[in-house]
Amino acid sequence: MIGKVIAHKAHKSGATFFSISPSSLASKRHGDGEKLVKTLFAVASYRAPSVVFIDGVDSLLSQRTDESEVSRKMKTEFLAQLDGATNERSFRLLVIGATDLPQELDDAARRRFVKRLYIPLPDQSAREVLLRNALKKNDHLLTDIEFAMLSRDTEGYSGADLKNLCTDAAMWPIRSLRERDRLTIHAKDLPPITYEHFCRSLKGSVPTVAQADLEDYIEWNNTYGTKVSSNLYYEDSSGECSDDETDD
Repeated sequence: MIGKVIAHKAHKSGATFFSISPSSLASKRHGDGEKLVKTLFAVASYRAPSVVFIDGVDSLLSQRTDESEVSRKMKTEFLAQLDGATNERSFRLLVIGATDLPQELDDAARRRFVKRLYIPLPDQSAREVLLRNALKKNDHLLTDIEFAMLSRDTEGYSGADLKNLCTDAAMWPIRSLRERDRLTIHAKDLPPITYEHFCRSLKGSVPTVAQADLEDYIEWNNTYGTKVSSNLYYEDSSGECSDDETDD
């Protein structure tokens, strides 16, 4: 989701956006990895202003322990290119790396990323927006109050968790049909999604991000993260779906 937002902003500002996965730079042959890294930064420099977004940057710039010579050379070349991207004023290039394992980053790589921002789980207002967006193209009967209740009931859910919850809730109108009708009914003739469907789905749904992982992220952010002035967290009251609904 961060990558999509950055790509949208880059397009509006006239910058060229490069979305890179570490696997696209990996090669078993000696010298190929370094060439790919050099080519990436050369093209990004030529198309400047540019944004290079690397998802899963920890697998590319992990700590240097027992690794092959090919991987070590590619990592060294990438770090050298990062030095050039941050030191040359005329080099209008923004390099952004996303990871859910910041502890695995090499110390040298961590220092080269000037800003290190911790993106927390969505708060209540963000969860409500995500739920509304996920159901934007679906036929549903949820009211504003019910959206607010769902956003409270999903405390600790990530964006992916909310998407999976909406997908499961959208299946309940189909589950309510007879088996032969499921194969013949048109999508527009399906019953709308209701708040009760979400309550059923919530009973079998749990957040996928463990509290221990969150504590590790916060500890890493307190040690290495860039301090921001705005408060990214706030507390909200929790609510629950009623338990009088029986599962089919």
